[in-house]
Amino acid sequence: MTNNELALRYGCNPHQKPARVFAKEGSLPFTVLNGAPGYINLLDALNSWQLVKELKTVLNLPAAASFKHVSPAGAAVGLPLSDELKKSYGVEKLERSPLATAYARARGADRLSSFGDWAALSDIVDVPTAKILSREVSDGVIAPGYEPEALEILRNKQKGRYIVLQIDPTYEPGEFEQREVFGVTFEQKRNTALASTDWFKEIPTANKDLTPEARRDLLISLITLKYTQSNSVCFAVDGQCIGIGAGQQSRIQCVRLAASKAATWYLRLHPRIAEFRWKESVKRQDRVNAVDLYLIEDATPVELEAWAQNFEEVPARLTKEEKYEWLKTLQGVALGSDAFFPFRDNIDCAALYGVKYVAQPGGSVRDDVVIEACNDYGMAMAFTGVRLFHH
Repeated sequence: MTNNELALRYGCNPHQKPARVFAKEGSLPFTVLNGAPGYINLLDALNSWQLVKELKTVLNLPAAASFKHVSPAGAAVGLPLSDELKKSYGVEKLERSPLATAYARARGADRLSSFGDWAALSDIVDVPTAKILSREVSDGVIAPGYEPEALEILRNKQKGRYIVLQIDPTYEPGEFEQREVFGVTFEQKRNTALASTDWFKEIPTANKDLTPEARRDLLISLITLKYTQSNSVCFAVDGQCIGIGAGQQSRIQCVRLAASKAATWYLRLHPRIAEFRWKESVKRQDRVNAVDLYLIEDATPVELEAWAQNFEEVPARLTKEEKYEWLKTLQGVALGSDAFFPFRDNIDCAALYGVKYVAQPGGSVRDDVVIEACNDYGMAMAFTGVRLFHH
């Protein structure tokens, strides 16, 4: 087989055979170093690589993404972790390079959704990053290169089945892209719009103060949305996504979904959870699932009975009031939207989850109502003028 074609086990589903990927011109831009990638693996790999490449280009920091079903569960850059985040992400006892920290952040954004993820890394994978990856339930990874010892660690994952792809970091596709649906070929100019602080020049709200940290987090949210199935909204803070609402038909549903994920992320940092006394036999992913069950309101008695078996001492559950008081301390969150907000309910919802900064294209007939809502909460909102739909 030539290096411009790769046969796959099947397509999106096992009955969709045969399947392959191929380059119409030249060679495929990636090399398979280990494992046998599938159709969905490669969709995740090529979308996630573009995301981390753009984060690195725009912010000049190592970047990582955790992808599932062609949308990110998390994305981040390699900023230092607080002690609380180290413990929440389970990396307090591990060596952490900037790239490893970026992946710990990306994976920690929505640990439930990241189970069985595809990882993308902007830089050559070092040993600390490989060691973090080796512990997680993950399908594969794409990166521009691997240190020899790091590659050996990853090749031993999943009894040698872990998928490792090396992407050519200099590869740039053509100006136009095509796809086929029901025998009909679609063609469009590739989305080459590159987010920058120039997108934040138009600030119609009374509060026009976008701090450097806010600009960074808004850029992270917008770049993430560029590779998220639309409609989509992204909450970001401290150099990482904390809640992504993807693929919803209604904008307010996007906001509510992203907000609920951001709330779960922040509630995982509650001091009560840090004090859990786990039984030694409880595995890492089971702890993740147990914390999630601890936080939901509608757990059944059967679920709670099984949940209690994870602990040396069963912790008292957080009340609604305790959750509300803790969530009120979440502040300075940046919110990006891939299209305009048609109603103020989006802003009303976002305000409950610490959102202080907003970036959206603008252009709704109700822009004035949305601006007024932001002013009511003292938010700074930028109109980027750029829609970021992705399908």
